[in-house]
Order: sequence, then structure tokens, then C-alpha cells
Amino acid sequence: MSKTSTRLVELDFFRGLVLLVIVVDHIGGSILSRFTLHTYALCDAAEVFVFLGGFATATAYCSLAARHTEAVARQRFLRRGLELYRAFLITAVLMLVVTAAFTALRVNAPNLATTDLDDLLDTPAPVLGDLLLFRRQPYLASVLPMYTFFALSVPAILPLARSKPWRLLAGSVALWALAPAIASSLPIADGTQWDFNPCAWQLMFVLGVLARCQPVYERASTHRLGWLATVAAVCVVAAGAYYKLFVENTPMDSSVKQNLSWLRISNFIAIAWLAAHLVRIGWARVLAQRLPWVTHIGRQGLLCFVAGTVISLVVDSLLYQATGGLLNVRLGLVADAVAIGALIAVAKASAPVSRVFALRFGNTSG
Repeated sequence: MSKTSTRLVELDFFRGLVLLVIVVDHIGGSILSRFTLHTYALCDAAEVFVFLGGFATATAYCSLAARHTEAVARQRFLRRGLELYRAFLITAVLMLVVTAAFTALRVNAPNLATTDLDDLLDTPAPVLGDLLLFRRQPYLASVLPMYTFFALSVPAILPLARSKPWRLLAGSVALWALAPAIASSLPIADGTQWDFNPCAWQLMFVLGVLARCQPVYERASTHRLGWLATVAAVCVVAAGAYYKLFVENTPMDSSVKQNLSWLRISNFIAIAWLAAHLVRIGWARVLAQRLPWVTHIGRQGLLCFVAGTVISLVVDSLLYQATGGLLNVRLGLVADAVAIGALIAVAKASAPVSRVFALRFGNTSG
């Protein structure tokens, strides 16, 4: 991807698209989710979301440093860490409120059992303490704790990404390799594990930062042997799709995603390489211009993520109640339309919604 600001519309478009995918992917009876990335690849929208977060973070940091100073950029991302922490607490509370409301209405759905409401009612003080310390991460809020750590690490990561990229990459890979052993040291309650091990997923964030700070794609794609990288990417993507469609009989172990398996990384890198071609030849920009509502969702990334968690839980629970957990194409499509429409509405109403939750949701950070 280019380092110029002309690429920001593509960035916003991809971020908006992945937020929409995340919403429908967490609706069990969704029809559209049968055609999203996780169906055809060993990775899913999570890798795209974190990678684009790194790319957007680097864009914002470099812009702030150029317009002001490095100190201003560092301070902005320290504050961003606090904003993400606050967003996590708001998301956790919203998950609990939705669960309490549906419980009172006698709506039963599997995902409502993952929000820690029962534990909160039994032992409120310890559970609230666990939430404040990230020891508990209610359903769909689990990506925000690692994002908080990423934001706080930006003042150390960005200077290295610009001046010593290979050293940063080597350190990131080393930490990723050690991540499974470190997982047991993360703060947890009742033996639960983090859905996303931040020591592993930081590699995806760092790759996004490096993609913004270093013109790796431009150099490799214009090299006389650059076409070999594209052929290799096509082969990796095709192999991943074949495995998912014709070989995989049961879902992979959860640790494969939790600790960001090398299979997921390699599949994502191949997909990202091909997506970069779409950016280079202008197709992504055309799509962004023709689908401005997707781009607008991307510009309100954090707000739409928080709202999307609520939308997914509400729509998924109501759909499950209506269908008994069975696939219903008509109701599934209705649920998809409602979820997407709700997220678009949130993005359009971003200013008043942001004021209500006292959060800064903008396009200046990842």
C-alpha cells in the first residue's frame, strides 16, 4: 500500500468492510456469513481488522509527528490507550445489559451465556474487579484489551518501524513464537483464556505498521521477479480455500486463533498481497467511491466496533429465538439486513452517539 494520503479512502473502505463482516460473522444464522472470508480461508476478519489497525495507527502517528512533534504523537497514543480501555468497559457493560434484558424477556440463546452476567449477580465485587483488570472479557469485548496494549506500545513501535524495521520485525516474531508459553501468565479468572493472545497478535499489528512505514510491497511488486510473489500468493490462497471447502471436517482448535498460528498468518499475508494489487490498480478506490456508506463506517472504526458488538448479540439472540437455532434462509437474510442497516445508522449518527458514550471515535488512530 502506498504511504501517501491518497490511500486513506481505500483504508477506510477496507476497515468499514471488515466491520460489517465482523457483525454478520457473529450472527449464527446469518446467510451472508456463509460467504465471508472465514469460509474460504484459514484466517478471518480478525486478522484484517488488526492489520488495518496497525496501518491506520502508523498513518495517524506519522501525520501527527509531521504536523506537530514526536512528543505530540506519543502523547496522543497514550491517550488512545485510555480511550480503548474505556471502550472495553463500555462494551462489557453493554454485553451485560443486553443479556440482562433478554433474560428478563425469556430470550434464550447460547451466546448470552458468555457475558458473565450470572457470575456478576452472584459475586458482583470480584467480577467488577476482574473486568477492570482484563481478567474477564465478556463476549465480543475480547479484542479491545489487546488493542489497548497495542496503543500503549505505539511510542516504542513506530520509531523502530521507520528507522530499524528489521529489528522491530525480528523482535515481534520472537515474541509471537513465545506467545503460547506466555499465555498462561495473562490475567485470567476461573481458568478462562484470552480469546486473543496479545503477545501473538501483536505480530499482525506490527505487520500493519510496517506496511505503512516501509514500501515493501512497492519494491517487491515492481521487481523483475515480483510476479513470482503474486503467483505464490495465488497458490497459498487457493490451497487455503481448497482445505476449508473440501478437507476440513471439524473446526480447528481454538488455540490456532488464540495464538495466531503460522497457517493463519501465511494465508492472510497472501490475501493481503492480492488486495494490495486491487489498491494499486485503482479498483479499491472505485469501490470506495461507489459504496461511500462502507467508507463512512470505516471512518468511525471504534464507535462502529462497539455498536457492532451490541448489534450482533441482539440480532443473533433474536434470530436464535425465532428459529430455534435452525438455519432459516429468509429470516437469516432479514437478520443480515437489519444488522447492516443498524451499523450504517450508527455511523451516520456518529456525532451524537459519540457524545452519549463520552468517547472520541475518529479517523486519527487505529
